[in-house]
Amino acid sequence: MSNAHQVRDGADVQDPALSRFDVVREGARLDDIEIVHYEPPFPVPGTKQERRLTRTIAGMFLLVGLLATAFLAIYIWWPWQFSKSGWLYYTPLLGVTLGLALLLVGIGLLAWGKKLMPKEVSVQDRHTGPSPEADRRIVGETLVYVTDELGVRRRPLLGLSLLAGLAPVGAVAAAPLIGGLIENPHKNNQMFTTGWAPREGNLIRLTREDGTPIRPEDVSAGGQMTVFPGIPGGHSNEYADSPTLLIHLRTDAAQTARAANERKGKQDYMYGNYIAYSKICTHAGCPASLYEQQTNRLLCPCHQSQFLIVDNATPVFGPANRPLPQLPLDVDAEGFFVAKSDFTETVGPDFWERP
Repeated sequence: MSNAHQVRDGADVQDPALSRFDVVREGARLDDIEIVHYEPPFPVPGTKQERRLTRTIAGMFLLVGLLATAFLAIYIWWPWQFSKSGWLYYTPLLGVTLGLALLLVGIGLLAWGKKLMPKEVSVQDRHTGPSPEADRRIVGETLVYVTDELGVRRRPLLGLSLLAGLAPVGAVAAAPLIGGLIENPHKNNQMFTTGWAPREGNLIRLTREDGTPIRPEDVSAGGQMTVFPGIPGGHSNEYADSPTLLIHLRTDAAQTARAANERKGKQDYMYGNYIAYSKICTHAGCPASLYEQQTNRLLCPCHQSQFLIVDNATPVFGPANRPLPQLPLDVDAEGFFVAKSDFTETVGPDFWERP
């Protein structure tokens, strides 16, 4: 090689007579890469078959754009609330539109690579050392060459269709994040409704798993009991967000709890020394039911979150960052515990309740 611009077989990459492919091939040889086979998919560019194939792939990309746009429209405007007409189709439609869009992106790119890209076989040896100046041009020419081989310049329809198709797909990726900021998950209080909500003006009794109601004397001082709404199916999965822990606090602990409730405007939530909290952990929805009487802490065994019962069940340890909702208590005319209302705070990790 007589100078830096000349490759080992004597070809000069600065020779203006060389075609772009010649420069790329010589540059490949500089890196010990030998292109042993090269076959363009269409020896005669612009044939009817090539145009038909280009239109087919472009159609796939445009369809991707339509499907992704449909996903966004459904995500924003389709009624997703439980009991509203059409809510059953919300999640399936999101899955179908996004699934088909991603499938068509894959098929389109695969067809582009298999049908429109030239077939090439190269053999490469590893080499070391600094890149000569000529390599800089080779790299640049290679990038332009690859762009040409993709056919974007000669087939602008493909490039435009790919851009039109993938732009909505990018918006789809951002939709859940943006939608989560815009949508109000507490609209119409739908997430506040559990089995404790009064029915036809009647307050709901606290019952055991077998449905028997509970009187205050059924829970001894320092004791606790898991209770369920006294309605049909109240202890079943139909009301899985309703399990509640009823605790009979000792006198000194009860005084501390009442003072904490007053600070939060919940002065009428306790009945005597009794207090009740949702058992659904606000971190990941596990049952927080390990009550430690000496410290008045309620522990969630899944991720070790701990809630201080005498301070509005405020989390004091672990990943949970929201207090357990408190159930307001009372006793009816027959002496049985009732819930004065449903929970006034979201039970568990509220995103779980979205359909």
